[in-house]
Amino acid sequence: MRILVIEDNRDILANVLDYLQIKGYTVDCAQDGISGLHLAVSEHYDLIVMDIMLPGMDGYQLCQRLREDAQRDTPIIMLTARDQLEDRLKGLSSGADDYLVKPFALSELVARIEAILRRSQGGSRHKLQVADLSYDLDTLQVKRQGKYLKVNPVGLKLLELLMRKSPAVVRRAVLEEALWGEELPDSDSLRSHVHQLRQVIDKPFTQPLMHNVHGLGYCLAERHNED
Repeated sequence: MRILVIEDNRDILANVLDYLQIKGYTVDCAQDGISGLHLAVSEHYDLIVMDIMLPGMDGYQLCQRLREDAQRDTPIIMLTARDQLEDRLKGLSSGADDYLVKPFALSELVARIEAILRRSQGGSRHKLQVADLSYDLDTLQVKRQGKYLKVNPVGLKLLELLMRKSPAVVRRAVLEEALWGEELPDSDSLRSHVHQLRQVIDKPFTQPLMHNVHGLGYCLAERHNED
């Protein structure tokens, strides 16, 4: 599990990072709102822990930007010294999932993280997400930047395979076997379907997600060095 911690108090940040790493989490950090926003939208995290009083952009603004502009549904726990009801309500209304008042026990923070992750995994196990691209396996709806995309049946199967393995490279042979089994079509069929899928999920947008790894296969990732 990968967690982003956005906190400008160096002592609190160091303690939280050390404790979460001991508990087995992979942790990235930022010490201001702008850097935190950049990481949150450019990388994948299972959960974000953020302070409210941040330089550059406060936690309320950051949370709203993630929810409304970036269309990210990553669970968020807010940390703050403010314990008034109106402050807690403001945090929750801006898009936070939980609210923890300072000073707090690190064990309580981890307990809340685990509880939220259990709920979010249970609710989103039928939804795949890579960057700003999402695929609901129940409704077969594909969205990017909030826009619904029309993908043909073979493209949906190809998309699911690539999203499940993201950001890893999936070899051509693995994709062909998963799509067609032992009855493999001609050699250009996979390339054709990849091209069609790219036209739908990449062409209308600035940032490409599908990448051809020459001699190996394909991957779906936000950033990748192409040969």
